Amino acid sequence: MNGDNATGEVGSDLIPHERREEFVQCLEAARSRLLRFTVSLVGSTQDAEDIVQRASITMWRRFSNFEQGSDFLAWAFAYASFEAKNFSRRSSRSIVKFDDSLLATLSADRAADLQHHDARLEALEDCMRKLDPQSRALLEAVYTRGEEIKDLASREGRATQTFYNRLNFIRRTLTDCMRGKTSQTPQ
Repeated sequence: MNGDNATGEVGSDLIPHERREEFVQCLEAARSRLLRFTVSLVGSTQDAEDIVQRASITMWRRFSNFEQGSDFLAWAFAYASFEAKNFSRRSSRSIVKFDDSLLATLSADRAADLQHHDARLEALEDCMRKLDPQSRALLEAVYTRGEEIKDLASREGRATQTFYNRLNFIRRTLTDCMRGKTSQTPQ
């Protein structure tokens, strides 16, 4: 049955019972970055979801070979990259066809970039905490809730340009803070 068992779980007999939960937790923690990585390789979210699904099945079947404590995300990127390469070969929908060496280079570059994502996000959160409450409120209004600057200015009876200037100052402050924090982090 190709790794399927009587309960219909694909390859669950291939992973020792005590490691099944570990696999699910690792995959769940890595899934969004794995999907972003794959989208960057194939350009389509729908295709990337299919590729990640195929890679997940393969990883499930081979998880008993995964060394506990090693980098799951790097391991998963390798499987997603391989599946993306196969997809690119098989797919007649793909407008752009990459040769294997270019796809390998793109995969390696994107994987390295995503490996530093958490450190950059942590640095951004730390820099945001250092902003004054009004600056954080303005960023949240514009970038989280999607409010228009002209509406904010109108509501507060201030010039629209004042808000644009304030946002530019906040962005520069965050950029400087992020540069300082990420330059301290080993790449």
